[in-house]
Amino acid sequence: MAEPADGRGRADLHIHTVASDGTATVAQILDHVEHHTDLAVIGIADHERIDAAVAAHAIARDRALRFEVVVGEEVTTLGGHLLALYIDRPIRPYRSLRATIAAVHEAGGLAIPAHPLVPYPLCAQGWVLRRLLDDPDPAVRPDALETFNPTTLGRPAHKRVTQFADERGLAHVGNSDAHALAAIASGWTTFPGRGAADLRRAIADRTTEHGGAFHPTVGQLGTFGQQLRKRGRDARDELGGRLRRDGTGRDHGYPGGRLRPPRFEQAGPEERRQP
Repeated sequence: MAEPADGRGRADLHIHTVASDGTATVAQILDHVEHHTDLAVIGIADHERIDAAVAAHAIARDRALRFEVVVGEEVTTLGGHLLALYIDRPIRPYRSLRATIAAVHEAGGLAIPAHPLVPYPLCAQGWVLRRLLDDPDPAVRPDALETFNPTTLGRPAHKRVTQFADERGLAHVGNSDAHALAAIASGWTTFPGRGAADLRRAIADRTTEHGGAFHPTVGQLGTFGQQLRKRGRDARDELGGRLRRDGTGRDHGYPGGRLRPPRFEQAGPEERRQP
């Protein structure tokens, strides 16, 4: 993938790992981004958890990778999925969109509705967003909209959500919503600068732009097959750990992620055995 011609940075802030419904581990994602993309910033945003994101952030920093990792979470709310980015704690799910956005801001983060305006329960609707944007309390207003999402959920509403963001003066954010390595960077945000702080400032200043290419349906069917196989492995690993009573379970995709409870370890078992 070529560098943006104007030297702007490129980010993908909506990537899933095996800790939720993704099919790649933290190590696989970091290696893929490092060697196969030009992304300057990525966001790990698993469903209802931040452990893999915290691990990815620490590993990328410790290995001095050329890109930065933003800690995120895709939070299920009563008003649709919400990307919580730059957060310092997990965000509790299954509350109103209004209360969840306020909680994201209390955690130091940005709140960005994911794949909005699609007539589906997982997507924030226009009337809900308009009510929040008109709320006198700035703490409950979204910070941007995911105006490009290449998945089946993002395609039908793309033009409408782009127009909605323009009408309401919201920053455009493009993401891949990747659940497999090949999908990473299929949707992106360009911004002035190169780092995560530059990107956050650009979102606030509304100087971001989205880009990407929509997935073909057959490609998404392939990802679904990978997810089914992953769920089968997870079930076997969970059952095996319980039968062995060895304190292990399914893989959460980072060192220490097989332990029960899972906990990130800076050095994995293999590394600890090195002299």
